[in-house]
Amino acid sequence: MAVMGLFVVRSWILLRWILFLTTVQGRIHHLILKDDVRQKVHLNTFGFFKNGNMSVEMTSLTPKEFDFKHVDGAVLGLSLDRTKNDGFSPYLIWSAYIKEEDVDFCFLKKKPPTDASVTLFVFDFRTQQITVLKFGSNQPPITDVGSTASLSLEGKASKAAANTQGESNKFGKAKVNETADQSAEEQKGKPKSLDNSAEPKVATEIVSLRKNNASYSFMFSFTINTDEEQGLYSLYFHNCYSGKTSLQSIKFDMDITIVEYNPGSYLSAGEIPLPKLYISMAFFFFLAGVVWVYTLRKRSNDVFKIHWLMGALAFTKSLSLVFHAIDYHFISTQGYPIEGWAVVYYITHLLKGALLFITIALIGTGWAFVKHILSDKDKKIFMIVIPLQVLANVAYIIIESTEEGTTEYGLWKEILFLVDLLCCGAILFPVVWSIRHLQEASATDGKAAINLAKLKLFRHYYVMIVCYIYFTRIIAILIKIIVPFQWKWLYQFLDELATLVFFCLTGYKFRPASDNPYLQLSQNEEDVEMDEVVTTIGVMEGMKKVNQSSNGSAEQRGDLDRVA
Repeated sequence: MAVMGLFVVRSWILLRWILFLTTVQGRIHHLILKDDVRQKVHLNTFGFFKNGNMSVEMTSLTPKEFDFKHVDGAVLGLSLDRTKNDGFSPYLIWSAYIKEEDVDFCFLKKKPPTDASVTLFVFDFRTQQITVLKFGSNQPPITDVGSTASLSLEGKASKAAANTQGESNKFGKAKVNETADQSAEEQKGKPKSLDNSAEPKVATEIVSLRKNNASYSFMFSFTINTDEEQGLYSLYFHNCYSGKTSLQSIKFDMDITIVEYNPGSYLSAGEIPLPKLYISMAFFFFLAGVVWVYTLRKRSNDVFKIHWLMGALAFTKSLSLVFHAIDYHFISTQGYPIEGWAVVYYITHLLKGALLFITIALIGTGWAFVKHILSDKDKKIFMIVIPLQVLANVAYIIIESTEEGTTEYGLWKEILFLVDLLCCGAILFPVVWSIRHLQEASATDGKAAINLAKLKLFRHYYVMIVCYIYFTRIIAILIKIIVPFQWKWLYQFLDELATLVFFCLTGYKFRPASDNPYLQLSQNEEDVEMDEVVTTIGVMEGMKKVNQSSNGSAEQRGDLDRVA
């Protein structure tokens, strides 16, 4: 208990430190970049229903050691891409194909294909305007909110939440220039490098670009007014400047705030059901834990310590889901999580992950079911899996607490993916070793019937683990990409459902019962001393199972007679 308490305290300090270093505020995003040279920065992706709203405030955009007033053409800008699911959009597929042929390709200098729904924001620093170019149909109108710059975006989002029904302009007093009445001044401000040949007419609007010393700022918003405008919107920042080589880019600093809101929730369209989903799944995991504890108390003579560890895993998973639901509830209602609840969730998530892989590895080695102690080879697996699990949980916490546009986000996301696969692969080795051990034992000793039964069940468990890993790491993610944007919660549902099924099947396979082949330990003369090593708990701990040995010998003789 003292070790567990120390672990919780250290986890709390670590998580507070991680959260202190990050700037994410749920669905009210605040991204700060320093000396960034990336040509493409993914700022955010959000699913909007009708009457949903996005507000973008670039507080400061500062190019380093460069003056854009002397640049002719598109250099910096934004793109807003709309898709129906989380898969690859036609715009991104097209741009990837073009980039292979043109190393100097820039999103701001080429018109997208006709089947793409994209809005480009091209910065013109000479005229201090942002030209908004719309491609495709059903694009929401862009509102320049520069005249209301004194209002904070969060205050505007609250106002939007109160007046979202029936409003097409949440901020008011904003001038929008429509396509049909473009003036000569707007046409002059249009970037010359944008290719307009053989393309349909492009809708154009103007957003003011304000300069303050060496930095620039702007504000705009849009509201989803029709069902056709609904979708998954991805906002990117583009740096199209290239010097003497195509790899040379300018450095820039950025301070941007993005507020997204759906009717009644700050969550994306595919995340709105998550609080209810997590609390419901927490109930089922808790119920499974209660049933498991009842079974252990009913069959106390056949219970091993690992059985209680399996029960602790079920309750820890339930607690983790409860805190996850609370975390999403506050994000839904306020736009950002409450730090205390977020830290508690991360601690329980870390404990759950560690318990899960430790339990699977212990069962896979056959500890308490096939053998009483861990071999040196088994211990090495734990020395690998546990640190990897700690690293995977740290990566997960950083990803959850970091803005998507930071350079650290992509790095830690790759680390999480790699480490998670390594953990999943490592826990398969103990099961393979146990299967090999049982194969050799069934061919050499006189307990072939019991060993063959154990071998069959270990093979089933190996298939269960492989199916669980394959489904949660591959199939569920593919479903997340394929389904429409409003059904993205199905990924979390299937992932939690697969985990619940895996827990239940594992409990059934390893349930404490006298007729369970896993629990029929070898009890010959060489094993008598091993009974001194702890396998049972409670009042039976440390006692020799004389009766079970005789019964086991009778059962073994019967099994051998049947085999003969």
